[in-house]
Amino acid sequence: MNWDRILRHSQIYNLLVRPHQPETGTIFLAQRRVYILPTRQGFTFALALVLMLIGSINYSLSLGYVLTFMLAGMGIVSILHTFRNLAHLYVSAGRVEPVFAGDTVRFELHLENRRDVPRHSVLLACAGSTTNCEVPPNRVETVTIPVKAARRGWLQLPRVTMETRFPMGLFRAWAYVRPDVRAIIYPKPDDALLPMPRLSHGTGDAMNAGTGTDDFSGLRAYQSGDSPRHIAWKAVARGEVLLTKVFAGRAAMEMWFDWNDLPPRLGTEARLSRLARWVLLAHANGLRFGVKLPGVEVPLGSSDDHRKACLQALALHDADNAAAA
Repeated sequence: MNWDRILRHSQIYNLLVRPHQPETGTIFLAQRRVYILPTRQGFTFALALVLMLIGSINYSLSLGYVLTFMLAGMGIVSILHTFRNLAHLYVSAGRVEPVFAGDTVRFELHLENRRDVPRHSVLLACAGSTTNCEVPPNRVETVTIPVKAARRGWLQLPRVTMETRFPMGLFRAWAYVRPDVRAIIYPKPDDALLPMPRLSHGTGDAMNAGTGTDDFSGLRAYQSGDSPRHIAWKAVARGEVLLTKVFAGRAAMEMWFDWNDLPPRLGTEARLSRLARWVLLAHANGLRFGVKLPGVEVPLGSSDDHRKACLQALALHDADNAAAA
């Protein structure tokens, strides 16, 4: 006898094991996946029926019997309606956009109702947030599940609890689903400015970071480490704050952001935040840029896909240790 096969088809396995594992493809809420129990209002309703029945027996009230059994029948019928409101729905994963650490990821789930009856008041709960929706007959309803992104790396959608108390609130039917969908979480950028240009050894006059040296393009606030030759001394003589001259040229269009060029005092997460900030600034200014990490190098580029590739490389750098921290 194949006990493993029997176990996998048992209610205990479905309740305790399967809901915790991501499920690929479309998830079908079969009858064995939907559970139902009375709510607090349901227990109160049942207690009231018992008291009404005792009173009717004690005082021989014919109308009391009619009212008691009529209400009991309505309660029993509501069990079927509550269960049917959730069973036989199809759940599939939708799109999810990457976000920065500390922001909220919005996972999309598609609820498909292939029957001719609408599904009312379907509640989806996940990671402390709830979303209520209605699923019309023979339609697909898209629901957004917000999840807080605490740290960088991959974020798997946690287990989602789907429940309903329609139509009378006397019973609660629920099911667990966990579609196999995850979002990439980028490091949270800090507030640093772009670094000034610095010559690379063995590259002649090419610059691996910063701004060009051909044409004057403007002034910006002085940063620690700026070359004294680029300081606007005339502006300083007029009593203004320290300003640095910015030049535009061929080298201004190419910037390398190297892990090893960052101050040693910065930890891993601080370095990633600084590099993420530089990537965003360089892309916003239309520069060509690349990222060098230990064991990973993203070549020069300037497109939106290149920006995403750089941010993803930062997000996944030593991600296993980051998740364990």
